[in-house]
Amino acid sequence: MKILITGRHGQVSRELQLALASSAELLVLGQEQLDLADSANIRKQVEALRPDLIINAAAHTAVDQAESEPELAFAINARAPGLLAEAAAQLAVPLIHYSTDYVFDGSKGEPYNEADQTAPLGVYGQSKLAGEEAICAVGGQHLILRTSWVYSLHGKNFLLTMQRLLQEREELRVVADQIGAPTWAGTIAQATAKLIEHWRAGRPGPWGTYHLSGQGETSWFGFAEAIAAQLRLQGKPCARLAAIPSSAYPTPAQRPLNSRLDCSRLQRDWNIRLPDWHAALLECLASPS
Repeated sequence: MKILITGRHGQVSRELQLALASSAELLVLGQEQLDLADSANIRKQVEALRPDLIINAAAHTAVDQAESEPELAFAINARAPGLLAEAAAQLAVPLIHYSTDYVFDGSKGEPYNEADQTAPLGVYGQSKLAGEEAICAVGGQHLILRTSWVYSLHGKNFLLTMQRLLQEREELRVVADQIGAPTWAGTIAQATAKLIEHWRAGRPGPWGTYHLSGQGETSWFGFAEAIAAQLRLQGKPCARLAAIPSSAYPTPAQRPLNSRLDCSRLQRDWNIRLPDWHAALLECLASPS
């Protein structure tokens, strides 16, 4: 089986390459080979490679930067997924696409389920929602997997930033009123591998949109505390942590205060059990870098 993966160096793509290497021929295309802002190139590449499955692991993920470059964000996050869905439908193969908790405004008092009303607060969330809508408009076999607070041992993410700053500073102020679930990229990749395994075995669940994130909940401050605890266990220097409200840390893009995702449908329909966020953090830290 040939699997086309868009994105080569991203957090999820790197973990996908590890999780799927032994079960399929991977056609991994980075920006140099497949510029998602180039519509004609997308169709050309997919038609030439003729994969059995497409996984779109590439995205414009710079949330604040998207506010100043909406055209690029929409080209990559909205138009490209629609074109990939069209190409997949023409080949009669499935598409797996990753989306985000940022399609919601965070005003709900409990975890979001797949049927809840979307209302993104900024350009990033708006562009990702437009990508979801483009895929759904095409139809065909597809999985849209919404996740949250993705981190790994590679790239730019909260885990690596905190590990560095906690060892550089005496005190670190971290937002405590945004609630969600940190999700290791390895968790996303492992769950995706199981979804593919179910599909190949002829026992897929219904196609459509699902939530896929770490289980449990915490704040960014709580996530930072967990990271700090592991640094202390290693005998490394660690800053004092101070909890602050979002209003004390203004950013160009507004973040949802509630990013919690109800992932029960994924377990019910596809028998995918997701790990607690803290257990996944320990697994990530213990994995080869």
